[in-house]
Amino acid sequence: MADSEKSLRDRLVEVGVDLVAEEGAQALTLREIARRAGVSHGAPRRYFPTHLELLSAIARRGFAQLADRAAAVLDGTAADPRTRLSALGGVYLEFALGNHGMYELMFRHDLLESGHLGLRDTSLPLFGALVGLVAEARPEADARAVAGALWANLHGIAQLWGWGSLQLATDLTDFAPLLRTALDAHLGPEGGR
Repeated sequence: MADSEKSLRDRLVEVGVDLVAEEGAQALTLREIARRAGVSHGAPRRYFPTHLELLSAIARRGFAQLADRAAAVLDGTAADPRTRLSALGGVYLEFALGNHGMYELMFRHDLLESGHLGLRDTSLPLFGALVGLVAEARPEADARAVAGALWANLHGIAQLWGWGSLQLATDLTDFAPLLRTALDAHLGPEGGR
């Protein structure tokens, strides 16, 4: 691919990343991305034959951003697996709540299931890190199952917090107590208490 083609392809993805941040996943139409990129409405099809492929490329950027944040916090956190899981859970929730449109796009079932542009390959390493930490924290458990349940719990916290439902139900102003409770539920009480 020539540099100019690569740069236009990258520009279309960058415009999509900006658009999802500004207006949410529902705003990601081929026509709007093309308009904001300053190209004809048919130009994105040259690089992304289907809308799903363009959305997948945009979602890959979200997974890359989340993976970078996770790596940064895990590299800077103590060796204790529970502390690392808490840090990873906090990063996950902060990302979800601070990037609602991208988060919604990243977990669209049709994009993940389609396998377009290796989106599953981009998302699975983060789950693998979660599984590894759970295996360290609970070596006797089925780490994949516990990690899946913990992830589902975190995802639910992110969704319900983002909608304002958890704040109303719990009177909490911070999701940290919910994160601690989720970790206790899946790993056992901290310190075995």
